[in-house]
Amino acid sequence: MVADMSYKTVSNVIESWEMIRRIPNYEQVVGLQLFQQFFSKEPTAKVVLGFPLEMDPRAPDTMKNPRFIKKAKWFVKVFVQMIDKALDMLGPDTELLTDMLLELGKRHVRYGVKPEYFPSLGKVLIDVLGDTLDASVFTPTVKNDWIEVYGALSYDMIRGQKMLLQQQS
Repeated sequence: MVADMSYKTVSNVIESWEMIRRIPNYEQVVGLQLFQQFFSKEPTAKVVLGFPLEMDPRAPDTMKNPRFIKKAKWFVKVFVQMIDKALDMLGPDTELLTDMLLELGKRHVRYGVKPEYFPSLGKVLIDVLGDTLDASVFTPTVKNDWIEVYGALSYDMIRGQKMLLQQQS
């Protein structure tokens, strides 16, 4: 699915992500927004990272908790670096990227990540990009390109999850 994207789609996504990368401490700035919004949308995902289900990721007390801060920083760093790596591989390395995403999807089964988390995380990613980037950069076309790219990347990860689950049954 990754191989089916147009040059313009990939280019728009990479160019807009470069704008994100120029934000000082972008991994934490963008990542924390992702983390908070994602756990608000998918509360059961908190348990995957070892947080109590009743934890409010936006509460002032939570934001002062050293355990929360440490795990949140780890999660956002890993997620944002994964986006960086995947976008760097779009284009000439699509076959390798697809293989990598399939394996990553299999690993996520072991972490307890559910396939239904991917669409929610994609929605949150798009919302955060829209909130962070200027409207002249994050145009409706660029938004649609992000939806297509994220959909392709997550499709391959979900495929990897399903492959592993079929092998295990």
